[in-house]
Amino acid sequence: MPMVFFDCPTAPNPRRVRMVIAEKGLGIETREISIAAGEHLAPGFLRINPRATLPVLVTEAGQALTETVAIADYLEALHPEPALMGRGIEERAAVLNWNAVVEGQGGRPVFDAFRNSHPAMQDRAVTGARDYPQIAALAERAQEQVADFHAMIEDRLQQSPFVATDHFTLADITCFVILDFARVIRRPVPAGNRATLSWQRHIRQRPSAAA
Repeated sequence: MPMVFFDCPTAPNPRRVRMVIAEKGLGIETREISIAAGEHLAPGFLRINPRATLPVLVTEAGQALTETVAIADYLEALHPEPALMGRGIEERAAVLNWNAVVEGQGGRPVFDAFRNSHPAMQDRAVTGARDYPQIAALAERAQEQVADFHAMIEDRLQQSPFVATDHFTLADITCFVILDFARVIRRPVPAGNRATLSWQRHIRQRPSAAA
């Protein structure tokens, strides 16, 4: 069976996979799932991913991969260049480490702030098939954590041209998408964070940034 990518154009994690696919120049059959329309909760999609999350990559063997890093790693194994997961064991460890740091210290608070404050996320404060109410205090705390993340990334990018290594990797994709998505919680990169803004402009020039 052909490989199939289940995408949602408005969600950040599917965008990360779209950027990986674009960087590698792959042509993968894509099916759009509208989260806004509740298509991720439809029985047909739940048979593919009972967790009701996106993205999903169904491999040629029929396995459904539902985590962004797993999808990126799988595509890297099939198409090693360009090396988005790092070259060699040291770089790979750095990419996985920094990607996890960015997801945890940046992605989690950005998503918490969004899901616990945006009107469209009423009773959908947690991803998945089950409804959860919004918690205003969690959104407020998350806003403070996003400010800490901006400071941390600025410090890192003052020391390194890219997030994880000396070249563009999955960690840069993750950071770029999260910082871009932070606009929905009105937390753009601060004007004084020159290293981050320069890096962001550089990444935005890549064709994959439009994916």
